[in-house]
Formats: sequence, C-alpha cells, structure tokens
Amino acid sequence: MNLHALFAQLLELLLALLLAPVLVGWINQCRAWLQNRSAPPLLQPWYTLNKLFRKEVRLADNASSLFRAAPYIVFSCMALAAAVVPTLSTELIFSPAADAIALVGLFSLARVFIALAGMDVGTAFGTMGSRREMLIGFLAEPALLMVFFTASLISRSTSLATIVQTLAHSEFVIYPSLAFAGIAFVMVLLAENARVPVDNPSTHLELTMIHEAMILEYSGRHLALFEWASSLKLFAYSCLGIALFFPFGIPESSGFLALFTAGGTMLLKLIGGGFGLALIETLSAKMRVFRAPEYLGTAFLFAVLAMLVHLLLETGA
Repeated sequence: MNLHALFAQLLELLLALLLAPVLVGWINQCRAWLQNRSAPPLLQPWYTLNKLFRKEVRLADNASSLFRAAPYIVFSCMALAAAVVPTLSTELIFSPAADAIALVGLFSLARVFIALAGMDVGTAFGTMGSRREMLIGFLAEPALLMVFFTASLISRSTSLATIVQTLAHSEFVIYPSLAFAGIAFVMVLLAENARVPVDNPSTHLELTMIHEAMILEYSGRHLALFEWASSLKLFAYSCLGIALFFPFGIPESSGFLALFTAGGTMLLKLIGGGFGLALIETLSAKMRVFRAPEYLGTAFLFAVLAMLVHLLLETGA
C-alpha cells in the first residue's frame, strides 16, 4: 500500500469533515454581506452542531429502526462521497473506485434513505418533503450524469481521477462543451443542495420547504448528523465542480509539498466558489415548487447541449 496515497486520502477526508460546516458558514456570511445584514460568525454551523450533539434524542413512538439508522447511513454516504472526489491529489486510495456513476449512486442512496426516514413516522410535512425530494432527484440525476458523460468523453474514462488528470495535466485545450456543462452543473448543485431558487435552507415555511420537511422529527445527535451530512454534500458538490471545471492545482503525486500546495489552492477556490454561490442566491428569487421541473429540464438541456458540442466540434481536439 502506498503510504503517501493513504495519508492523502485520510487528509482529504479529515479536511472535508472539518471544512464542510465552515463552507456553509462562509456562504451564510457572504449572503448577509451582500444583503446588507449583520453576518453570523463563520463557525456558527459548528456551534450549532456542538449544541445538537449535546442534546438528548427524542423519538416518536412509532419510529422504526430505519428512522434511527437513516442519519448514520446518510452521513456515511456523504462522507464517502467527499472522500471520493479528488481535490488534493489524483493519487488516492479511493482513486480506482472513484467512478462518476458510482458517485451519483452514493448521492441517490442517501436520498432514498432520507426520504424513507421522512415518511417513516407518518407526518404530513415529512411525507410532503420526501415526495418533493424524490421529484428533485429524479430530475436532477439525469442532468448530472450528462455532465459526467461530457467530461468522460473528453477523458475517455468515467474515473474522476482520470478526468482530472486529463483536464489538468494534458496539453492545454479550450473545451466549449465544458461551459455548457458548467451551467448545467451549477443548476443541479443549487437544486440538489436545497439552495435558492429551488429551496431555501433558512426557512421552515410549510409550502416551500423540501429538505427541512424531512428532518423535522429529528433531534439531538440525529439532527446534527443530518445537518453535517447536508454540509458535506454541499462540500462534495463544490469540490466536484472544482475538479471538473477548475482542475488546475490538483497534483498527480501525493507528496507532502504537493498536498500542502493543493490544499491552499483548494481553499482559495472554495472561498471564490462560496462567494459566487452566495451571489447567485442573492440575485435569485425562490421559485414555486411546480416550476422545478422546468428549471431542471433546462439544466438537462444544457448538459445534452454540452455533449453535442463535444461530439460535433471537439472530437478532433
């Protein structure tokens, strides 16, 4: 076993666990500044997690074992997804298994369990949120797969490590298809992470909430795990966008100097990406739930257009 690859993998997982709530705090700060409001502390998500972990868990009388296990399964899926995306190096222990289609499967597995948990107790809000979550996932996954297929056509592989190596370390080539794929990816990111304009994570309005409706019956460490998993999902998507569309600075080796440099570069990219996400949310208005199919259908069309542009214009690149 390559010890450098093992160290890089453990470091990437540790950074994901630590930085995911900080990224959410940074986005919340940027939104507050852009809206001329007092910004919450950068570490506010960590303060919230600490408070929730110290509280007692309260369960409904008819809660099943699936209801109890769902927080741990969802958190494990999101932690594994964040570890699979190559952000510090392409030489990782999980690199052979870092397949784009398998990554979509991890996101889908977490979605199924959180939706089942939302319906388990039988409350109206939980069932409503689960139905909406599955609708969003059903429409978002094809667009995400089309984005991956565009990148895999360029690299001739569905391995994320191979895709990053091809885009970052091969001869410099401008791919117009990645511009269309990037638009589709951002639209999917907003929908999958319950952000404006599809959802608003800071409200509990019963007519609009999606993600929050499924976890209303959770408390204590279970709720903390769901909140941590939500931030890990946003972190994984952000790192995925970096790996696909801004792969410069991601080394092929896993030496200490290369990891240090890649870590600094990743932080700068996350700072810029977080500000961009906050800007998009500030300039956008929350849409009606019934407009979500049109929104995600547009994302799918952009992703398909990216594939067509590659096949028609870039095949000889």
